Amino acid sequence: MDCFNIYVVFGVNDPPQRLIRAKGRDCYSIAVPPAVQQVVVFSNGRWGTRAVIKVELTESDKAPVTLGNLTPDSKCISWEYWEGDVGSRGLTLTASLEGESSVEEEFDDPHFVLSKKECTPKFGGVAASFREVPGKRKRGQEKDPELGGRGQENVCPNYSSPSQKATPRRTVRGNVRGSQKELFSHSKEQADPGVPQNHKVKGKQATASAQTVSMTNPSGRWGQTLCPVDPQTAILIGGQGSRMQFCKDPMWKLCTEDLSWVPAETLAQGPTPEGRIGHTATFDPESRRIFVFGGSKNKKWFNDVHILDTQSWRWTMVEAQGKVPPLAYHSCSLFRGELFVLGGVFPRPHPEPDGCSDSLYIFNPDMAIWYQPIVNGDRPAPRSGHSACVLEGKIFMFGGWDTPVCFNDMHALDLGLMEFSPVKTSGTPPSPRSWHGCAVLSDSKFLVHGGYNGNNALADTFIFDTASSSWTTVVNPRLSAVPRAGHSIITMASTHTEFSQHSMEDGEEKVCVEPCPQTLLIFGGGDNEGSFFSDLTTLLIDEVLD
Repeated sequence: MDCFNIYVVFGVNDPPQRLIRAKGRDCYSIAVPPAVQQVVVFSNGRWGTRAVIKVELTESDKAPVTLGNLTPDSKCISWEYWEGDVGSRGLTLTASLEGESSVEEEFDDPHFVLSKKECTPKFGGVAASFREVPGKRKRGQEKDPELGGRGQENVCPNYSSPSQKATPRRTVRGNVRGSQKELFSHSKEQADPGVPQNHKVKGKQATASAQTVSMTNPSGRWGQTLCPVDPQTAILIGGQGSRMQFCKDPMWKLCTEDLSWVPAETLAQGPTPEGRIGHTATFDPESRRIFVFGGSKNKKWFNDVHILDTQSWRWTMVEAQGKVPPLAYHSCSLFRGELFVLGGVFPRPHPEPDGCSDSLYIFNPDMAIWYQPIVNGDRPAPRSGHSACVLEGKIFMFGGWDTPVCFNDMHALDLGLMEFSPVKTSGTPPSPRSWHGCAVLSDSKFLVHGGYNGNNALADTFIFDTASSSWTTVVNPRLSAVPRAGHSIITMASTHTEFSQHSMEDGEEKVCVEPCPQTLLIFGGGDNEGSFFSDLTTLLIDEVLD
């Protein structure tokens, strides 16, 4: 794969962005955000026999404006808006090769795994450190939690003996629930009923080692969020890795055009959220903000709201009105600019007898207020670790866990009537599970993949069609290769374009473009056998639907 790339920085506050390369050609382009006043373009990598890269700003129905030329001796150029008569909207930045090229073909197969499975490592060496930005909260060295200690509500799915498996079953309230091979660990005290437990770790495993941080890829983890921002970008936040350590590299930026990772904790100004798992990160395309809510970290549980503005790259913490309890492993859905939080598990101790929530809380970002609406209908049982997605004006809620029971039922919340109803389905449904991955595939279909059933991590895949209320089993070797739970699945938008053919009109060369197919991205998770993953897998959605 060609290692030569062109990057651009828009303004003084934005991180570098990689220009999208036209397939098979040394021509790179990227859309310019509105109201940009400064542009800096630079190259990175081996120039080979390239001689000159011509950089232009183009506006519809107008002749392009040349910003300058990149050469092996002059690898950076800058431009400011008063240097040329160019508008502020609808601009495209293009960098084209002038002269010979040493272009190597890019991957033609859109399906590939970026990195290998990351097993529990034998750590050695010193963890890399990130540059600190003035004004950011400095993270202290986290003490390693003791396995099985008080308050360990969020232990990874990787510390059980394979011989200690048992099927989840109901027990009389108050009995000890220690017969399951489960994701979470408690010791002598009673467990939170909404959170699975794990058996003790024997011997020296109870002492956690220092976590090594890579500067090129995220460490293996589960319980994180991966939030798509635009067709070029997704943001990874949080997670917990081997030996129950919270990740020392909690935030990454994924550049989806070449599936490369950039450490992102220092890219944004302002106080970053404290490391956590079981939280949600929801992107609002209208305001271009990511809302991070809830989650847990050892004995600490959160009900805070942090906002990342992806235009200014600044974190803010909301001082919200109204009440919402600390929650983890809940679901959060965006509808008409508001966040709909369903279910989740409470911290221990909590007055609720079942440990899990069956309530709906709504956060209005414009008013910075939480409120509980009046909801009618057949409310689903309390649960956590479920999935929820918005289709056809409804939130479809599937699966989840309320110790000792795993669910595979489906409920729909009509967002117009604010009424719950059970969904009667046909076909073979997924087996009971929690901590599965869920992603919307089309206007009427969503996917459920993997998860945890109380004994094992799962590797099967299903598609639900809301139009026919039917389940379909998906057979795909790349989806079923590795069982995983607590992983992330997202759908990337299809607004990217790729060069497809050339034509001549009026003696000028015209380049035709067509939309790229939507893709499904799967990252991370754990297999409940001691392994955590840092792999990133891509699949064409059309292939999954077929």
